[in-house]
Amino acid sequence: MIRGLDTAVKRLRKQVFTEVARVAYESENLNDDIEAIPYKITPGDEPQYRESIWRERAICSERVRLAMGMSLRPEDKPVHVTAGLDESNISEKYYEPPLMQVIPSACDACTANEYRVTNNCRGCVAHPCIEVCPKGAVSMVDGHSYIDQSKCIRCGRCKAACPYDAIAHEIRPCAEACGVNAIESDSSGRAYINPDKCVSCGMCMVNCPFGAIADKSQIFQLIRAMKEGGEIVAEVAPAIAGQFGPNVSQKNVKAALLELGFSEVYEVALGADMGAVTEARHYVEEVATGKLPFLLTSCCPSWAVLAKHYFPEMIDKISNALTPMVATARTIKQKHPNAKVVFIGPCASKKLEASRHSVRSDVDFVITFEELDAIFEARGIDMSKYEKEEDVHDATGAGRGYAVAGGVASAIEKCINEYYPGTEVNIEHAEGLSECRKILMMAKAGKMDGCLIEGMGCPGGCVAGAGTIAPVMKAAQAVKKSVQDSDAAVPPKELAEIQLD
Repeated sequence: MIRGLDTAVKRLRKQVFTEVARVAYESENLNDDIEAIPYKITPGDEPQYRESIWRERAICSERVRLAMGMSLRPEDKPVHVTAGLDESNISEKYYEPPLMQVIPSACDACTANEYRVTNNCRGCVAHPCIEVCPKGAVSMVDGHSYIDQSKCIRCGRCKAACPYDAIAHEIRPCAEACGVNAIESDSSGRAYINPDKCVSCGMCMVNCPFGAIADKSQIFQLIRAMKEGGEIVAEVAPAIAGQFGPNVSQKNVKAALLELGFSEVYEVALGADMGAVTEARHYVEEVATGKLPFLLTSCCPSWAVLAKHYFPEMIDKISNALTPMVATARTIKQKHPNAKVVFIGPCASKKLEASRHSVRSDVDFVITFEELDAIFEARGIDMSKYEKEEDVHDATGAGRGYAVAGGVASAIEKCINEYYPGTEVNIEHAEGLSECRKILMMAKAGKMDGCLIEGMGCPGGCVAGAGTIAPVMKAAQAVKKSVQDSDAAVPPKELAEIQLD
């Protein structure tokens, strides 16, 4: 896990987003300025990160295309960086699926899954690695252990038995991070994301040390819409706390967003408050009475897609409460019917949730904190020195706590205790898709009956989402402080009665 580190990959991503934002704001010759971005990021004739400056610029060109919402170019045809620009140069929601993509020229074709003997091997007399191998794949060659890959079944017993930890398990970081086994290999041994399995959590992207996986962005289209004028309203996820530094408050962020040109800013925690009181009622009326064996929360799109795709028999167990993003967007559209709504949050999969057809989202654009950081940079707004403030008072501590693992279930439990005293609440939660799959299997087996089950696709919750920029632990602490500092602990019960159709 390389989260929270200021790596070259993180800096490159910000450079690309920043330059695309600058072009969207300032360019009078889009084609030329976009084609020039790879040369601005890699100037001169010496590569900074790769063996060849040409490869470095080619990879950067693909990053630019994804940052503009466009798909990767074919590897076997001459296609300009700006091919398809006219279709992308719009101020409306724009995605060419799939959302998550591997840049082939950036992928190092890591070993998918192998056990290999390292130079730590001392050729010991006991050679337990040989003794425990069930397939006879380990032998002694030139005084050291050797694993015949054609016989190896990747059971790991040799590694577990070695007293010197001389056997390494080589596995793709992206594949290890994927909880749904969506990372496969193409014909050249490079990583490939199976779109039929992927739930777009983005954990593969943040764990690739080569930066070979990226998602598509709408920053270009959003900025174009803002330049055209009209009412554009931002809704900001509760995970924003601490993202821009320990001394940057949500009041500072709201003021900065208004300075960028947003007409108004709302907390998505408002929609979380609505969800908390609604799901509290669902639990009391459905689970506590025995009508449903258990209730699954609905706010994390990757968790919900996982449950629907891999456990279709549980669809009726997923809460029908609107997600905080959608509930807040519909509230905004009721007050500002002509406005375009921009969700600003930590999550890659929210980009797909906003585009889904099964539920009208009322969200016109989705950008991440990482992308917002680049927009601030492009407009010369330094959040570390920003002092302007605007009051933030849309939500309670319950809704603001949704950003950390366990926070959703905790908010619902608080509402149950407040409004349905005497109701026994059984809480379970899982974070990370691997753990989510396990808890769903347990629920399927009847071992979670009577429970409210919270699932978070990212380990740590929303504060660990693919679009965050702050270290997870520091971000979690900032969220907890925002909960403690809230004027009210739980939302009023009446929020569950608001009609948002």
